[in-house]
Amino acid sequence: MKKGTKLNKNGNPICHKMHVKKGDTVQVITGRDKGKIGEVVAIFPKKSTVVIEGVNRRTKHIKPTQEGESGRIETTEFPIHSSNVMLYSKTEKVASRASYVVDENGRKVRKLKKTGEIID
Repeated sequence: MKKGTKLNKNGNPICHKMHVKKGDTVQVITGRDKGKIGEVVAIFPKKSTVVIEGVNRRTKHIKPTQEGESGRIETTEFPIHSSNVMLYSKTEKVASRASYVVDENGRKVRKLKKTGEIID
Protein backbone atom coordinates (compact mmCIF):
# COMPACT_ATOMS: atom_id res chain seq x y z
CA MET A 1 0.00 0.00 0.00
CA LYS A 2 1.10 3.53 -0.71
CA LYS A 3 1.67 5.97 2.09
CA GLY A 4 -1.37 8.06 2.99
CA THR A 5 -3.97 5.55 1.78
CA LYS A 6 -6.75 5.05 4.33
CA LEU A 7 -7.85 1.47 4.99
CA ASN A 8 -11.18 0.02 6.14
CA LYS A 9 -11.55 -2.61 8.88
CA ASN A 10 -10.69 -5.42 6.43
CA GLY A 11 -7.45 -3.74 5.38
CA ASN A 12 -8.71 -2.74 1.93
CA PRO A 13 -8.26 0.84 0.64
CA ILE A 14 -11.28 3.14 0.97
CA CYS A 15 -12.57 4.46 -2.37
CA HIS A 16 -14.38 7.79 -2.02
CA LYS A 17 -17.49 8.62 -4.05
CA MET A 18 -16.47 11.18 -6.65
CA HIS A 19 -18.79 13.88 -8.01
CA VAL A 20 -16.68 14.26 -11.17
CA LYS A 21 -15.75 11.79 -13.87
CA LYS A 22 -12.99 11.59 -16.45
CA GLY A 23 -13.80 13.93 -19.35
CA ASP A 24 -15.91 16.39 -17.31
CA THR A 25 -15.28 20.12 -17.62
CA VAL A 26 -14.61 21.62 -14.19
CA GLN A 27 -13.67 24.95 -12.62
CA VAL A 28 -11.19 25.26 -9.74
CA ILE A 29 -12.90 27.07 -6.84
CA THR A 30 -10.01 27.48 -4.40
CA GLY A 31 -6.22 27.51 -4.25
CA ARG A 32 -3.46 28.92 -6.43
CA ASP A 33 -5.29 28.10 -9.67
CA LYS A 34 -8.67 29.49 -8.57
CA GLY A 35 -10.94 30.31 -11.52
CA LYS A 36 -9.17 28.10 -14.07
CA ILE A 37 -11.30 25.85 -16.24
CA GLY A 38 -10.15 22.53 -17.64
CA GLU A 39 -11.04 18.96 -18.46
CA VAL A 40 -10.54 16.10 -16.00
CA VAL A 41 -7.74 13.88 -17.33
CA ALA A 42 -7.58 11.31 -14.50
CA ILE A 43 -9.26 10.56 -11.18
CA PHE A 44 -7.90 8.77 -8.11
CA PRO A 45 -10.83 7.64 -5.89
CA LYS A 46 -8.57 6.15 -3.19
CA LYS A 47 -7.08 9.58 -2.46
CA SER A 48 -10.09 11.61 -3.68
CA THR A 49 -7.96 13.62 -6.11
CA VAL A 50 -8.26 14.61 -9.77
CA VAL A 51 -5.81 15.70 -12.49
CA ILE A 52 -7.07 18.61 -14.61
CA GLU A 53 -5.63 19.70 -17.94
CA GLY A 54 -3.65 22.95 -17.55
CA VAL A 55 -4.14 23.18 -13.75
CA ASN A 56 -1.54 22.72 -10.96
CA ARG A 57 1.40 22.52 -13.35
CA ARG A 58 4.81 21.76 -11.86
CA THR A 59 8.26 21.68 -13.40
CA LYS A 60 10.41 18.60 -12.97
CA HIS A 61 14.15 18.55 -13.70
CA ILE A 62 15.24 15.24 -15.22
CA LYS A 63 18.88 14.12 -15.22
CA PRO A 64 20.38 12.56 -18.33
CA THR A 65 20.16 8.75 -18.17
CA GLN A 66 22.53 7.85 -21.00
CA GLU A 67 25.91 9.23 -21.93
CA GLY A 68 25.67 11.99 -24.51
CA GLU A 69 22.06 12.76 -23.61
CA SER A 70 21.27 16.16 -22.13
CA GLY A 71 19.04 16.78 -19.14
CA ARG A 72 15.64 18.34 -19.60
CA ILE A 73 12.88 20.19 -17.81
CA GLU A 74 9.33 18.82 -18.08
CA THR A 75 6.11 20.45 -16.95
CA THR A 76 3.26 18.17 -15.90
CA GLU A 77 -0.11 18.46 -14.20
CA PHE A 78 -0.30 17.19 -10.63
CA PRO A 79 -3.45 16.08 -8.79
CA ILE A 80 -5.61 18.39 -6.66
CA HIS A 81 -8.33 17.39 -4.20
CA SER A 82 -11.74 16.78 -5.73
CA SER A 83 -13.44 19.09 -3.20
CA ASN A 84 -11.61 22.03 -4.80
CA VAL A 85 -13.41 21.70 -8.15
CA MET A 86 -16.98 22.20 -9.36
CA LEU A 87 -18.66 21.02 -12.53
CA TYR A 88 -18.76 23.73 -15.20
CA SER A 89 -21.36 24.44 -17.89
CA LYS A 90 -19.74 25.57 -21.15
CA THR A 91 -23.02 26.88 -22.57
CA GLU A 92 -24.04 29.04 -19.58
CA LYS A 93 -20.43 29.76 -18.44
CA VAL A 94 -21.23 29.00 -14.78
CA ALA A 95 -20.02 26.48 -12.16
CA SER A 96 -22.66 24.41 -10.42
CA ARG A 97 -23.25 21.48 -8.10
CA ALA A 98 -24.68 18.27 -9.50
CA SER A 99 -27.87 16.43 -8.61
CA TYR A 100 -28.88 12.94 -9.65
CA VAL A 101 -32.19 12.40 -11.47
CA VAL A 102 -33.79 9.49 -13.31
CA ASP A 103 -34.56 10.26 -16.97
CA GLU A 104 -37.47 8.93 -19.04
CA ASN A 105 -35.47 5.81 -20.01
CA GLY A 106 -34.96 4.89 -16.34
CA ARG A 107 -31.26 5.82 -16.35
CA LYS A 108 -29.74 7.69 -13.42
CA VAL A 109 -28.04 10.83 -14.84
CA ARG A 110 -26.25 13.87 -13.43
CA LYS A 111 -27.88 17.28 -13.80
CA LEU A 112 -26.42 20.70 -13.01
CA LYS A 113 -28.47 22.44 -10.32
CA LYS A 114 -28.09 26.01 -11.61
CA THR A 115 -28.76 25.41 -15.31
CA GLY A 116 -30.71 22.14 -15.39
CA GLU A 117 -28.27 20.83 -18.02
CA ILE A 118 -27.87 17.04 -18.10
CA ILE A 119 -24.20 15.97 -18.15
CA ASP A 120 -24.29 12.20 -18.83
